[in-house]
Amino acid sequence: MLIHDEERRRRVKIFFITLKLEVLNLTNLTNNYNLFMNENEQLITRFYSAFKRCDSAAMNDCYSNDVLFSDPVFGMLDSNQVRKMWEMLCKNAKSLDIQFSNIQDIGDDYYTCDWTATYIYSKTGRKVINNIKAYMRLSEGKIIEHSDGFSLYKWSRQALGPVGWLLGWNGFFQRKIRKMAQGSLNAYIGKNP
Repeated sequence: MLIHDEERRRRVKIFFITLKLEVLNLTNLTNNYNLFMNENEQLITRFYSAFKRCDSAAMNDCYSNDVLFSDPVFGMLDSNQVRKMWEMLCKNAKSLDIQFSNIQDIGDDYYTCDWTATYIYSKTGRKVINNIKAYMRLSEGKIIEHSDGFSLYKWSRQALGPVGWLLGWNGFFQRKIRKMAQGSLNAYIGKNP
C-alpha cells in the first residue's frame, strides 16, 4: 500500500513538472515572437495592444510630440487633439474589441496595418464592426504620422442604422458626421485640458 502511494505521488509530481515545463516553453515562444519583428513593427504592436487594453496613455507614448493624424470621422488632428481623441475613445468604449494584423513595411519609414474595431456606438447603442487600414510613418522609435482609412458610408450604416443607410453616402451628411465628431472632441478637450 505504501509503495503504491509513493508511486502515485511520483507520477503526479512528474506530471506537474512536465506541465510546468510546457507552460514555460509556450511563454518563451510567445515572448520570443517579438524577436522576429523589427523595432517599428514592435512599436505598432505596442500601440494596438495598448488600444486593446483601452490604455490611451500607452498608445500616446508611441506618438512623437508633433504627430499628425487623420481619419474619415475626425478629419485632420494635431498632436494634442489626437492624444485627447484616443483618451476620449478609450474612456467611452463600450464592448470594445481591437484586432490587428498584417503589419507591413512599405518603404521610406512608412508602415501599414490592418485592424478591426468592434464596439457599441454610444450615441445609438448599435454594434459597429469597422475594418480599417492604418498608414503610419515612423521616425526615431515614434509614430510621426498616422492616417486611418475606412468607408464612412459603411461606418454610418452600422452606427446610425436606417439614417446611415439612406444618407451616409451623401457628402453633406458625411460633413455633418465630421462636425459632430469634432464637436464631441472639442467638448471633451474643454472638460479635460
